Amino acid sequence: MLTKFETKSNRVKGLSFHSKRPWILASLHSGVIQLWDYRMGTLIDRFDEHDGPVRGVHFHKSQPLFVSGGDDYKIKVWNYKMHRCLFTLLGHLDYIRTVQFHHEYPWIVSASDDQTIRIWNWQSRTCISVLTGHNHYVMCASFHPKEDLVVSASLDQTVRVWDIGALRKKTVSPADDILRLSQMNADLFGGVDAVVKYVLEGHDRGVNWAAFHPTLPLIVSGADDRQVKLWRMNDTKAWEVDTLRGHMNNVSCVMFHAKQDIIVSNSEDKSIRVWDVTKRTGVQTFRREHDRFWILASHPEMNLLAAGHDSGMIVFKLERERPAFAVSGDSLFYAKDRFLRFYEFSTQRDTQGIPIRRPGTTTLNQGPRTLSYSPTENAVLVCSDVDGGSYELYVIPKDSIGRGDSAQEAKRGSGGSAVFVARNRFAVLDKSNNQVLVKNLKNEIVKKGSLPIAADAIFYAGTGNLLCRAEDRVVIFDLQQRIILGDLQTPFVKYIVWSNDMESVALLSKHAIIIANKKLIHQCTLHETIRVKSGAWDDNGVFIYTTLNHIKYCLPNGDSGIIRTLDVPIYITKVSGNTIFCLDRDGKNRAIVIDATEYIFKLSLLKKKYDHVMSMIRNSQLCGQAMIAYLQQKGFPEVALHFVKDERTRFNLALESGNIQIAVASAKEIDEKDHWYRLGVEALRQGNAGIVEYAYQRTKNFERLSFLYLVTGNMEKLSKMLKIAEVKNDVMGQFHNALYLGDVQERVKILENAGHLPLAYITAKVHGLNDISERLAADLGDNVPSLPEGKVPSFLKPPPPIMCGGDWPLLRVMRGVFEGGLDNIGGRGAPEEDEDEDAANADWGEELNMADVDGLQNGDVGTVLEDGEAPEENDEEGGWDLEDLELPAEPDTPRASVNARSSVFIAPTPGMPVSQIWTQRSSLAAEHAAAGNFDTAMRLLSRQLGIRNFSPLRSMFLDLHTGSHTYLRALSTTPIISLAVERGWNESSSPNVRGPPALVFNFSQLEEKLKAGYKATTGGKFTEALRLFLSILYTIPLIVVESRREVDEVKELIIIVKEYVLGLKMELNRKETRNNPVRQQELAAYFTHCNLQMPHLRLALQNAMTVCYKAKNLSTAANFARRLLETNPTNENQAKMARQVILAADKNMTDASQLNYDFRNPFVVCGATYVPIYRGQKDVSCPYCSSRFVPSQEGQLCSVCDLAVIGSDASGLICSPSQIR
Repeated sequence: MLTKFETKSNRVKGLSFHSKRPWILASLHSGVIQLWDYRMGTLIDRFDEHDGPVRGVHFHKSQPLFVSGGDDYKIKVWNYKMHRCLFTLLGHLDYIRTVQFHHEYPWIVSASDDQTIRIWNWQSRTCISVLTGHNHYVMCASFHPKEDLVVSASLDQTVRVWDIGALRKKTVSPADDILRLSQMNADLFGGVDAVVKYVLEGHDRGVNWAAFHPTLPLIVSGADDRQVKLWRMNDTKAWEVDTLRGHMNNVSCVMFHAKQDIIVSNSEDKSIRVWDVTKRTGVQTFRREHDRFWILASHPEMNLLAAGHDSGMIVFKLERERPAFAVSGDSLFYAKDRFLRFYEFSTQRDTQGIPIRRPGTTTLNQGPRTLSYSPTENAVLVCSDVDGGSYELYVIPKDSIGRGDSAQEAKRGSGGSAVFVARNRFAVLDKSNNQVLVKNLKNEIVKKGSLPIAADAIFYAGTGNLLCRAEDRVVIFDLQQRIILGDLQTPFVKYIVWSNDMESVALLSKHAIIIANKKLIHQCTLHETIRVKSGAWDDNGVFIYTTLNHIKYCLPNGDSGIIRTLDVPIYITKVSGNTIFCLDRDGKNRAIVIDATEYIFKLSLLKKKYDHVMSMIRNSQLCGQAMIAYLQQKGFPEVALHFVKDERTRFNLALESGNIQIAVASAKEIDEKDHWYRLGVEALRQGNAGIVEYAYQRTKNFERLSFLYLVTGNMEKLSKMLKIAEVKNDVMGQFHNALYLGDVQERVKILENAGHLPLAYITAKVHGLNDISERLAADLGDNVPSLPEGKVPSFLKPPPPIMCGGDWPLLRVMRGVFEGGLDNIGGRGAPEEDEDEDAANADWGEELNMADVDGLQNGDVGTVLEDGEAPEENDEEGGWDLEDLELPAEPDTPRASVNARSSVFIAPTPGMPVSQIWTQRSSLAAEHAAAGNFDTAMRLLSRQLGIRNFSPLRSMFLDLHTGSHTYLRALSTTPIISLAVERGWNESSSPNVRGPPALVFNFSQLEEKLKAGYKATTGGKFTEALRLFLSILYTIPLIVVESRREVDEVKELIIIVKEYVLGLKMELNRKETRNNPVRQQELAAYFTHCNLQMPHLRLALQNAMTVCYKAKNLSTAANFARRLLETNPTNENQAKMARQVILAADKNMTDASQLNYDFRNPFVVCGATYVPIYRGQKDVSCPYCSSRFVPSQEGQLCSVCDLAVIGSDASGLICSPSQIR
């Protein structure tokens, strides 16, 4: 049993599925009727007008109605859309057991404890027939799904079948008026509308339920004698066919399954039993711990059942409906009706393959669960749950596809799951021992191996790899090397979908989708409230998936959306262009054409394919609030602006994208104070004084207006503001305006008029207005305030503004991709030169490389202009546009908004900092460091070279950053301006095109250092030489060269330097281990196996020869002497000494001590432990300097370069733009 939904409630006595929506009605013993959405698992509504238990409930097939009958003798008809009971049918005299709508006529049949069955017309709201004959409670009654029959079951131990043909005739063709009288009499005195056709006797106790077969002339019944009986009928009689025994208590309900030859029954013995109709045997039993079952219901269209019990209900399926399938290139293999079928996507041709075994239904869920296909061998593995999990292997003969007649015996075996892992090898999971068996096509075990986690299923993960699933995680396991390649914590994963290039994988669990790469590194997770069913990758790397009722998409960044709604669940097999190929639950192939516009648009936006975005905006119907919100959220308000008609949204988007003209137009339409205020704030930020003034005038914001005139130096309008304040009798406003104007006499006058005579006197006295101060002193008499002694007053007057009036100057800028292109939407198509412009400007608004120096606060050093070319741009572009807008004081629209669309002058938005331009297009760590983006530089080095220790590189990062900028002092009052220094700049370069940063390190410097290192080595200054070689190793990751040839030279240099670093470190180590002569000899010997220049190799050999000779290891010393002579030493002393050593050794070819050194066996030296790793032994290497190490060093910091982590995954050194192109 596959439980789909479960509720906890009072005892459930009645159930009914809705035919179209995922709803189920449950009527409870408490009198409440619940309406549940079983797909979402939510309670939609509850209806509680019945008094006492409600035993019967039923949805109408097509109307928004349902009917209920309860222990209050009432039948109620409800409209679920209006959430109320429409009417009540009264007539029964005892509890009502069941109610049911007729599938065609406006009838309801009800069964009651008053021993009658009634048929009601719910349109005329009358009882049209009473069926009498039972002599005990009638427990259930239902219409035949096609014929004019009713079946009823009663505690009088009988099942009755009633013929209601006469009733139908009367309804379809009502009698004439004359006949109506006799009809009324017949109604009153018990007419013959319904007659008993058969009485089925055979149960020994009361019968609780009887039901018709949907298509065959069969009836099934269940009774208190614990038996389920099967009856057959024909036109004249009905008889008992068989009895199904097995229930331990009263059988409550029993029914035929609509799609399979089975009977489902439930009982007060707390079990649901499934019976095979043909064999008449029990197939399966589902038990509950404490709850008796009372009712069963089946879905009219889908393969769903529901059962009500003492503490709620369950909605369940008996079998999985997902067809088993496997996709290989252009073909799909799938199992259907005991056959393996083959479908070609390109031709949409479906052919029958070979027959596959389907076991007899001793239990359910025995069909194929998964398929795995090997295209080269044309072999198919079919896995099912037979015998607790087993597989069958079929090799399809090439000629049999399409004939489907050649039955062949399959090779079988048991195992949790089986998948092909190579051309002719498949892996089988042995759960009991937690191991995987690799078998060949003869079904013979080739290899066994235990799994790294307790897996309950295995999936294909590339040749030779398995994806193993446990309860809460998945791992990718390499069967050959027996190592874990990736590990990820996940909810329980049900299905795995690999992308076509095997680079990405989607892990589908019940309510989530996890997207990861091939190493199981997590990329994004999507959560769904409705169950996820299937999925496939499209050609653009978008994952298309289905839930129970939608087809949806998931972009690489985790954004998702709905493509279309589904009526029935489907299982996607392949996505090709805008066609989705899928299998439905009947195993039929379908091709669904979808509209991919929305997700392709979002994907283009994500991948910055702006020209593509432009053409999509022009040509498609992408409108809608969701798209606008998406564009706004992703930082493209100016694009969203072109979709919107609603003025408030337009206003918000215009402000966000700094488009003042559109904002003014929208603000006028809306005309609300708050919008004018926000417009003023944005216009002030852009220095558009005219619009600011207009906005303040519209809202009569006089204080702000006065301050604006003060800042812009508009003394004339300030005087007007003073007069306005006077007219409005606003004393404070008058005083402020006088203060702004520096008008002392006006201030004295205002203070005097306001009655502040002491203040007026002081103001006049301090400013030397003696005649006024004397007059005021006379008025004050004895109350003249005293002025402080010895203080020198200073004149308070606002400083004159540097720039009077006018708006801030505007830059002439290139039209953005969207300016010209989108203005033509709705008009005629864009002219051709616009197309060229789109191609040239496939980045939005990036040409605005200007920073607004004037507007900076003094302390705001962070936003200082980083742009080298700001001054040149001004010179070349023909200066600033300094026209003053001279707006009139009366509230008219400023002229700025008139040419809203046609003007190419827009307020300059802050340009993109050079540092951002440098990093945007570069994968070179050095350029990121030069731009000051140390974080991304470190991430790049970590990804490319596995570097983890960045402390040796710190000073170089700082040098690169400071070296790629120069600094200018402009004025003493302004902050220092930093200018970017570009590589390869000259006079003829375009000011709008940014070159890469100038870098302080170059390859020729390294060659100089290398020579110095050689010199120090020759001179025996090993510490100095080691410092030089290490500094070369530290600098190489931050070198940039131009050509591929130079890239090869850089890589060669790493190898050369690494050998010297390793050798010198061993030699320095040797000098420290004075008290261990054996180790001294070993280190000296290993030094001679480093790849050194010839002079240095001779010195190393001479050194090793000397050390070994002194330690009486004559044989080893002789070996070094021979190697020394083979190098043809130019120094005669070296050759002479070597010959002497060989002579001495020939007399006594022995070694005093045993060394860990075998010169005959090729080896490399471990960079950490300084021991030889002979050919054929396992080792790990440093991803940067490629030094080799013993396996135990994996995960440690490389002791040679001191930068990278040994054995880590890295993509390799990138030191030239030519590697990326």
